[in-house]
Amino acid sequence: MTLASTPSAFELSNPQGLYDPSTNAYSHVAAVSPQARLLYIAGQGGEDIEGRLSAVFAEQARQALINLQTALRSRGAALEDVFKLTLLIVDHSEEKLRQWVAEADRAWGLHMKPTCTLIPVPRLALDGMQIEIEATAALST
Repeated sequence: MTLASTPSAFELSNPQGLYDPSTNAYSHVAAVSPQARLLYIAGQGGEDIEGRLSAVFAEQARQALINLQTALRSRGAALEDVFKLTLLIVDHSEEKLRQWVAEADRAWGLHMKPTCTLIPVPRLALDGMQIEIEATAALST
C-alpha cells in the first residue's frame, strides 16, 4: 500500500490489490481525521475573473485549478489540503485526460493526488465551459 506524507487532517493511500492510479492523477482512498475541519468547494470552472472562457481545454483546466486555489485560500487552505475531487468534463476523451493529468501534476507536484471521480458530461452551466472541479478539503483543528 502506498501512503502519502499528507497533512495530519487526512491520509491518502493506494491499497495493494488495486492498480496504481497515480498516472491518472488520483488516489484510491482518503482517511479523514475525526477532528478535521472540512471545506466544501463548489464546482470551479475555467472562467477568469471577467467570466471569459478559453476555447482550449488545458487552459480551462489550469484556470479552474487557479480558481480552486483562490477559493481554498479564502479559508486558509491550499491544494495540499484537498482530499476529494469530482471532475466534470464535457466530451471527455483520453486526450483530455492526459491534459488534465499534466495540469494536476503541475498543481500538486510530487504530492499524492486527491481521490477523484471523473464524470463525462454533455454540457456544463456556461456555453463553452469544458471542465468543472468540485473539491473537499480537510484542515487540522
